[in-house]
Amino acid sequence: MACAEHRHHHHGGAAEQWAHLDEPDRDEWQRPGLVVAAAGLTNGHVVADIGAGTGYFEVHLSRAVGARGRVLALEVNPNLVERMKRRFHDAGLNNVEARVLQHDDPGLEPGSLDRVLIIDLWHHLHDRVGYGRKLRAALRPEGRLLVLDRDADSSHPPPVEMRISVETVIGELEAAGFSARVLPQALPRQFMVEGTVRSATPPE
Repeated sequence: MACAEHRHHHHGGAAEQWAHLDEPDRDEWQRPGLVVAAAGLTNGHVVADIGAGTGYFEVHLSRAVGARGRVLALEVNPNLVERMKRRFHDAGLNNVEARVLQHDDPGLEPGSLDRVLIIDLWHHLHDRVGYGRKLRAALRPEGRLLVLDRDADSSHPPPVEMRISVETVIGELEAAGFSARVLPQALPRQFMVEGTVRSATPPE
C-alpha cells in the first residue's frame, strides 16, 4: 500500500492526532450528502470506506444503505479502528463494521461489494494499479469505485509533491480494469473520479 512515512502522515500515530478529520466545518467543504448521492448508494447496498479515519462518513453511508445494507469502515490504524467501534456503538450504527486494514491488501471477498469509497487516500498508495485490481475483484457486476482526492491547486494537505492529477487517477483505474470518468459534482477541495467495473478481464 503506502510507504511508511506516507502512511504515518495520513492516519498513523495516536487517534487523538486525527481530531481534525471531524473538524466542525468539514461538512461545508466535504459535502457528504453530495458524495453519497454521487456514489449512487441505495437501500441494501454493501459499501466499503477505505481509509475511514475516525468514521466521519459512516453515519451518512449507514443511512444511505439502510438496515438491509452494510458499511465496512476500513482503516490501517488500530487506534482509530477502536475509536470508530466506540463511535458506531454509541450512535447505534448497527449496519457498520470497523475493521483493521492491511497496508497492501483491502482484504475484501471477491464480488462482495456494490460500492467502494477512497477519500484523500489514493495518492498514498504505492501500487495503485495493483490495489485497484483488488478492489475491482471485490466489486460485483455494475459495482462502482469513487476516488476523492485533493485538487492540484488546493491550499490544504497533502503537500504539493504528494498530489496526483485527475488524469493520473483515471489512467490508473483504466489500467486496473475500470471504466473511469471525472464526476461533474463540484467539491471545494477535491475532485471525484468514478470507476465502473468493466465486464472484460482487466489486463495483467
